[in-house]
Amino acid sequence: MTDPSSGDPASDGGVSEEFDDIDPDAVSDDADGPKGTGGSPGIAVVTALVLGVLGPIIAVASGGVIYAINVASGGLSLAASVVLTLFFGQYVAFGGLALGYLAWRGFDREGIIEYLGVRVPSLKEIGIVLGSWVLILISVLVVSTIVQLLGTETAANSSAELAMGNPSIIPLFIAASFLVIGPCEEILYRGVVQGRLRESLPAAPSILLSAAIFAAIHVIALTGGVSARLTTISILFVPSLVFGAVYEYTGNLVVPALLHGLHNAVLFTALYVVVTTDPSQMPAVVGFLPV
Repeated sequence: MTDPSSGDPASDGGVSEEFDDIDPDAVSDDADGPKGTGGSPGIAVVTALVLGVLGPIIAVASGGVIYAINVASGGLSLAASVVLTLFFGQYVAFGGLALGYLAWRGFDREGIIEYLGVRVPSLKEIGIVLGSWVLILISVLVVSTIVQLLGTETAANSSAELAMGNPSIIPLFIAASFLVIGPCEEILYRGVVQGRLRESLPAAPSILLSAAIFAAIHVIALTGGVSARLTTISILFVPSLVFGAVYEYTGNLVVPALLHGLHNAVLFTALYVVVTTDPSQMPAVVGFLPV
């Protein structure tokens, strides 16, 4: 990630140079913009938790807006309902919250771009996306195999259940993975949550905490018993760790956003293939959709 005290993200896809020079436990009060924070690790953790939980709360609350639009319009089509849900639940709840927080701290447009580390990815970074996705795939397969051997159930995902019942909207979810879900969730959970932690903590705990928060908030999208939900959250923790590590390494938010989008898109594509060819295999896919 990009430290707010520097507008020099790692242009070559390597570790951001600012982390070679700055002790994250000694960030000065004026190091990160007009409303500098840094300082206390405790405050950083609390701030990260509040932001991480507030996003889903706003997303759930936005359901009331969608309901009002549905009533006022005399009934929305399924596609329109999904588009509105993605707009309010992702762009507004996650992206809007992240940008609003940074604006509240006093960052202007250029400052936000520098803080988050947003730039066109290099060929090396594209390679990192592809390689990291293979790592995620192998890791999730290993974890899911262990889960199956233990006979532990996984929770169903509400988005997956909706897609299973309406396969025609799955292509919409595939496109949204790259255009909406990946960018919006990464700007909040890597760019801001992990970024805020990184101002006061070393890389490892920042990545671990942000990944834990990100995986845990998916509980609102899961259905099933407590044990099944915890199992699925544990599985989702795996790609979350990779997203965070990739962000820390490249200092470019676009890289984990692309990786996140690719991961989701592949899972939705697998779901589409299963639904349209062999529905009996759906349980093997449904529990692992991290949206």
